[in-house]
Amino acid sequence: MATFLLPLLVLCPFAASLIIFISAGRMGARGAGTVACAGIGVAAVLSIIVSVILLSGPTGGELQVTLWPWVHVAGFSADIAFILDRISMIMILVVTIVGLLIHVYAAGYMRDDPGIARFFGCMTLFVAAMLVLVLSSDLLCLFIGWEGVGLCSYLLIGFWYDNPANTAAARKAFYVTRVGDVALLCGLLLLATTTGSPRIGAVLAAVTNGQVSASGISMAAFFILMGALAKSAQVPFQAWLPDAMAGPTPTSALIHAATMVTAGVYLIARLHDLFVMAAPVMALTAVLGTLTLLVGACAALVQSDLKRILAWSTISQVGYMFLALGCGVWQAALFHLMTHAFFKALLFLAAGGVIMRARHEQDIFRLGGLRHAMPGLTVAFVIGASALAGLPLVTAGFYSKEMILSGVWHVRFGLTRDWTVTGHPLWAMALLGAFLTALYIFRCVFIVFFGKAGTVVAGRTSRLMTVPLACLCVLSLCGGVIEMPDTLPSLHLFSALLDPATPLSHADEPVWLVLAGAVVPLAGLALAWMLWGRPSSVMRGARTAGGPDGRHDVLSRWQDIPDRAGAAAGALMRAASARVFAVRAGFLDRLARWSGRIGRWGARMLERLHNGRMRWYAAWIAGGLCMALAVAVLS
Repeated sequence: MATFLLPLLVLCPFAASLIIFISAGRMGARGAGTVACAGIGVAAVLSIIVSVILLSGPTGGELQVTLWPWVHVAGFSADIAFILDRISMIMILVVTIVGLLIHVYAAGYMRDDPGIARFFGCMTLFVAAMLVLVLSSDLLCLFIGWEGVGLCSYLLIGFWYDNPANTAAARKAFYVTRVGDVALLCGLLLLATTTGSPRIGAVLAAVTNGQVSASGISMAAFFILMGALAKSAQVPFQAWLPDAMAGPTPTSALIHAATMVTAGVYLIARLHDLFVMAAPVMALTAVLGTLTLLVGACAALVQSDLKRILAWSTISQVGYMFLALGCGVWQAALFHLMTHAFFKALLFLAAGGVIMRARHEQDIFRLGGLRHAMPGLTVAFVIGASALAGLPLVTAGFYSKEMILSGVWHVRFGLTRDWTVTGHPLWAMALLGAFLTALYIFRCVFIVFFGKAGTVVAGRTSRLMTVPLACLCVLSLCGGVIEMPDTLPSLHLFSALLDPATPLSHADEPVWLVLAGAVVPLAGLALAWMLWGRPSSVMRGARTAGGPDGRHDVLSRWQDIPDRAGAAAGALMRAASARVFAVRAGFLDRLARWSGRIGRWGARMLERLHNGRMRWYAAWIAGGLCMALAVAVLS
């Protein structure tokens, strides 16, 4: 039965996309939304069914199906094949269930857009490509899904292509991720050629059995890491994601919560046996994840655009996942991926409702006092913000972030045979990131939903949009109780689900470690309330620093630091290029001048030889003949 259900799981959203595209815009808004939601809904039901089948089988079992052979040459073969194990099971449930809620919301959000059919065609294709990526048992088949999500993101970010800024943002995302895709392809081909097979199971078995050299493992892991960093918008490839907010808000929710940004995390988790064998690359992953979570949090703290705050928040939270992956606690990374999908989808969808009713105003300083006009959206956004900040005990984000912090504290990096480094410095920086997370997200909450009203609100949030918000509120609050630290009532359902043989547990974890992770977000919330929640000089400055509309606050004047840094780097590159061009041009000019002079000198010499005087010609012939005879005689 599984050999039939797994391909059908991917076929449902793909068929929905095909039907919508074939209609060529003749399908109305309701029809396109119905077909899209039906396709994703059936896929969600099938995901639950195949998950039950997998869990009811033997421990450590998996479901495999080969659709057709793809490449068969001497000593090498690649197939279009799917595999369902514990890791891919978590991913398909997140992608289809969260994707379904986003599609239902989008049916109400996009109902008046003339391009709604094209929108839903790309959205369903996006989900289908992500399912191909997470279910592939072959590296080359995985790369097809990888490129598919990149294409769909390009189409959706530039959905409103009549605005040049939107198309520029789409191109930026496409170009930056292509750099990572080239690195990823190099890594995948290196593994496939070294091990003789592109099948993921065979590759990992060859790596763990010592059939691949240490240098080959490190090089392949490094290339794959570069591809994952670019796709997940991590340092140094983070610049494309904030600009990707040019697309419709449901697109942003799907990219950030359930598809493209999480693809890099899934890839490293899928190949964690490879990365365990490359300790320097693991350490690099952890360091880059820590750097990213701090950069993202600091950038979010100085933004004034509501969606860009959430975009930098995603960069920071995915940084936590890369930190966990680099520390070897890939179960914690996937757990945070799941909870992040819940509360980040909730935040984006709630923000979309706010923006739509505020007449597409996204500047947080032109909003304000919205809790009176939008009480339901206020509750939804506050729940999402609480989960993002990781407020203790009552939110899913607390449990997943606590699992990461615990794993980072206990990790030991064996960089060389005699050099071992603890994860305590990384833990401290991750804790600082948790403080900044609570600070920036509640800064947004207090400015947008409290204080003096700053814009006129129109309309009501439709029921079609309200139902997904309610479901995501429940998941954001209760989705993390399946994995609790040992200092609380010990519960490790999620880690046991992923790896029944060795569930992740830290029985010797000190109580103060959990208390630190619980108190720091509360401290960030308290500081945010002191700065922006109560009437204060800071809040009054926020309303007056940018003029009567209160566009900028004390921090927002620095919100364009990433853009300034990018502009400075671009100016430096242009100056260097101009200098190189000038040097090159000067050399070429000199070369051309000297070539001309040499040619003229040679022409004058030939002109003297060929002067039309027969006696000179006869003399040259006689002289040449004498020289030839002399050489012949002397030799």
